[in-house]
This record gives sequence, C-alpha cells and structure tokens, in this order.
Amino acid sequence: MDLGLKGSKVLITGGTKGIGRAIAETFAAEGADVGICARNAAEVADTVEALKARGVAAYGEAVDVADGAALKAWVGRMADRLGGIDVVVANVSALAIGADEESWRKEFETDMMGTVRLVDAAMPYLEKSPAGAIVTISSVSGREIDFAAGPYGTFKAAIIHYTQGLAYQLAAKGIRANTVSPGNTYFDGGVWNSIKDGNPALYAEALALNPTGRMGTPQEMANAAVFLASRAASFITGTNLVVDGALTRGVQF
Repeated sequence: MDLGLKGSKVLITGGTKGIGRAIAETFAAEGADVGICARNAAEVADTVEALKARGVAAYGEAVDVADGAALKAWVGRMADRLGGIDVVVANVSALAIGADEESWRKEFETDMMGTVRLVDAAMPYLEKSPAGAIVTISSVSGREIDFAAGPYGTFKAAIIHYTQGLAYQLAAKGIRANTVSPGNTYFDGGVWNSIKDGNPALYAEALALNPTGRMGTPQEMANAAVFLASRAASFITGTNLVVDGALTRGVQF
C-alpha cells in the first residue's frame, strides 16, 4: 500500500530512541522529510545523519519539550527548514510513576503540555497543509489501572481525551488527530530493558500478562503511528489505536 507520504514534512518529538526513533525512520523510509528533537544533542546528530542516509531531508535539535518557549522556537525553525509542516507526532514522556508531587509535575509539563504546546505551535502550518495530521502517543496505562497508575496513567488518559477533542474541532479544517496507545514495548536501553535487569520479578509478571508471550517492538508501534498520519488513513480521525498484542482486556466501543 502506498501511504502517500513522499515529500511530507513531519515533526517528531523524542525522535532518537525506541518508538520515536522507529517512527522517524519509518517516515523517512516512506520518503517524508523529518525534523526531530530530543534532549541529547549527540544522539540527535547521530539520528539526523541516519535519516539523511535514507535520501530525505532531516533536521534536529536538542530540546526539552517541557520548556514551552524552546519547543515553540524549535517548531518554527523546523517549519522554515522543511518548508512547512504536514504531520506532528507527540511522542515524549517523562515516564514518571511516583506518587510524589514532582512526578505529577513532570508528567504534566512533559507529557501533557509537551503535547499541547507542540500542537499549538504547529497549528498555523498544519492549517496550510493539504493533509494535516496529528498523532499523539499515549499508552495502555491510559485506559487500564496497572503499576503505572498515578501521574503517568492519568496524563496518558488525558492525552487521549485531548486528541479526540482535537479531531472533532479540526475536522472541518481537514486536519486529522489520532492516538496510538502502545502496550509494553521492549528495546535495548528502554524502560523494560531496565526493569528486566533491575526488577526481574516485575518484568516476568508483565510478560506473563500478555497472551502473545512477548512485548511489542518499536517498529510495531511506529507502523501504527505512520499509518494514522498517512493519506491511507484519510477518513480516520478521533481514533485511539491500541497496539498491545491483546494485553488489555477492556472492550473499545
């Protein structure tokens, strides 16, 4: 299937590792030009070079999405370099699961406001795009009570609500908004890699909950995100696509 993404201008936050990196690489493989950010400048530079090697334009900067002014400025610079914005993917998470106030603050500023500010900054460009699309990355923790209940799960649920509101509000402008909710996703250097090494009992418990007997891969999550952003999904908006290998038991209506 031709996803119709060749020449599209795409921004991805948290684009150097795991799901974000896979999303950036998949867009590039489809012929889209890509702008990324992450906090580590060296990792951004390495990722940009890898994306350019796929024959597309790619740019990146070190940005903390919790810094609203820096995020807005980055969006503007990327739009100038790319020649516009067709797609934004809000991918960054603070991964804060503590019950303390600082964890709540980090989740709000990074996950929630990092998403809202990205969309707000990109909106003038999305409104000019012939195929504007917003994809937010939530989590199965946003729809089930699990070990990440608290700030992480709360704001992941809020992101789904926010995105579905955007879909309704922006439909008349031709801008689509959808969410991907990944299940447990394993990759080297990721959170489940750390849990496997540091808390093997929790890792084994999480693995046993999935009837597939494994965790997902970043590529499997990226496939969903890129499809939802593409013209192949032109009549899909307001959807929360759960990609979890039947981990969650709740029925979506």
